[in-house]
Amino acid sequence: MKTLSIHGKEIEVVRLVSAHPRPGAPAMVFLHEGLGSVSMWRDFPQRVADASGCEAIVFSRHGYGKSTPIAEPRGVRYMHDEALTTLPALLDTLGVEAPFLFGHSDGGSIALIHAGGAHRPLAGIIVMAPHVLVEEVSVTSIEQAKVAYKTTDLKNRLGRYHADVDSAFWGWNDIWLHPEFRHWNIEEYLPTIACPVMAIQGEDDEYGTMDQIERIARGARDVDLVKLADCRHSPHKDQPEAVIEAVAGFVTRILDARP
Repeated sequence: MKTLSIHGKEIEVVRLVSAHPRPGAPAMVFLHEGLGSVSMWRDFPQRVADASGCEAIVFSRHGYGKSTPIAEPRGVRYMHDEALTTLPALLDTLGVEAPFLFGHSDGGSIALIHAGGAHRPLAGIIVMAPHVLVEEVSVTSIEQAKVAYKTTDLKNRLGRYHADVDSAFWGWNDIWLHPEFRHWNIEEYLPTIACPVMAIQGEDDEYGTMDQIERIARGARDVDLVKLADCRHSPHKDQPEAVIEAVAGFVTRILDARP
């Protein structure tokens, strides 16, 4: 693990080599959920790297993990800022060109905005439980998380993964529950996504419905949908083998099609 200075903030980054590297394969950059971090992915990025042949690059966004905590509330366009300003700077600092992006939840939304709005080449994107708009089920579950943070051991459990757990939790929870955020919508970016997309959703996701990935399929050009039974908001935890198999197949399809 090392840290990089991106726009004056220290960002925690880990690079993982595949046990079975595929010559010429681009890196796969992992974008975590709204309460995630490098350590919360556990061994999943390494397993994906080993199965796909891609190097895995995992980082904690500003406010999470061992990265610099946020000093002020997030704005409605915080995912836009991550996708269009911070992620390009990170990739340039690392010398990474045309990677795969693998985003979970908020990270999936960031991947979609980047793919549709950053005007940078990508090999493909995998979005897992992404959001393209705010649904009532999302707000309800986030309200429940707020209660759990105040009344249960959730804060202590999250504190294992974040240097400043209050910064991580409230930075996410407050903006998602802000009245102005109800109108947040990123569907405008879908038609301009030039790379292939794989969208993965659990049928029992407590933070979003299948409408999220079905909108992606209607809006973007080249989309594979993966719908998983017995699966909630974290398919990489509930159905890891199915996710890894799907991702490896997606990567192989794209790389085998190259001249």
